[in-house]
Amino acid sequence: MTDKPYLLQIGEVNDRMRQRYEAEFTVLRLFDHEDRAGFLAEHGAKFVAVATDGHWGLPAGVPEALPNLKVVSSYGVGYDAIDADSAAARGIIVAHTPDVLNDEVADTAMMLWLAVSRGLIPSDAWARSGQWRRDGAFPLTRSVQNRTVGILGFGRIGQTIAARAEAFGAKVIYHTRTRRDVPQVYYGDLVDMATASDVLICITPGGAATRHLVNAQVLAALGPEGILINVARGSVVDEPALIAALQSGALGGAGLDVFEVEPAIPEALKSMENVVMTPHVGSATVETRQAMGDLTCDNLSRFLKDGTVLTPVPECRDLVPGD
Repeated sequence: MTDKPYLLQIGEVNDRMRQRYEAEFTVLRLFDHEDRAGFLAEHGAKFVAVATDGHWGLPAGVPEALPNLKVVSSYGVGYDAIDADSAAARGIIVAHTPDVLNDEVADTAMMLWLAVSRGLIPSDAWARSGQWRRDGAFPLTRSVQNRTVGILGFGRIGQTIAARAEAFGAKVIYHTRTRRDVPQVYYGDLVDMATASDVLICITPGGAATRHLVNAQVLAALGPEGILINVARGSVVDEPALIAALQSGALGGAGLDVFEVEPAIPEALKSMENVVMTPHVGSATVETRQAMGDLTCDNLSRFLKDGTVLTPVPECRDLVPGD
């Protein structure tokens, strides 16, 4: 027998996180069990806490199998794989890891924009292959200076991206469901913003409400010299429409860190020189992932101490006194 409360671990964790979990909880791992339904039927009532991540969230059937669940701590800022409204209705606090990854994701967005605009990947191939010697100078590319940058989603990361873009002399405009008290220009209509933009950067949350928000009409409005950057969720962009726009020349280029079905990237995207892709690494540095892991653990530790968490998701803030 153990006096430690039970924690259900969903997904993989690093050694530092595992040591902290095991110091405070009796940890059982969902993915250690082939018969997960049977495992949950036998042990589900024991768990007061879940540690998960933005990819796995709470898989179907898990919340219903945990009648005594009190807190969910997710490694990542996005939590669309967790039904936070249902959790809040049950009195379950959901926590995530905002702020600690703002800079890294913003840097990734800028990296992708610069790489697409300046032709980084094809010019690297030009230098490596000997084409420079054979064929002369690499074709001219487009400057990133003094562009109009439209940002879809203007929360913490969106505003961090804005500051970086403005360092390149950009005029930053933005679209969200509600206007923010910020100096940047607000667009209530996404198509209108895309029409006004040279670059459209997606950093809105995923989920049903934003699925395929960037559709064929938005891409056409961005235009044949426009660039789409997605560091949000793959579901935000209509991927077949994106491929069609790139193939037809209706869109100038794209920088993508996320895809609709990961890790299955469409072959059509892989063959395009005007597309730069990274494998969902927006926050993937040693320093940032350590900070995310620490905050995931800190939220659980705080819950054990006083029944609150440091960084609840908005849907659960009413469950955290004083937040």
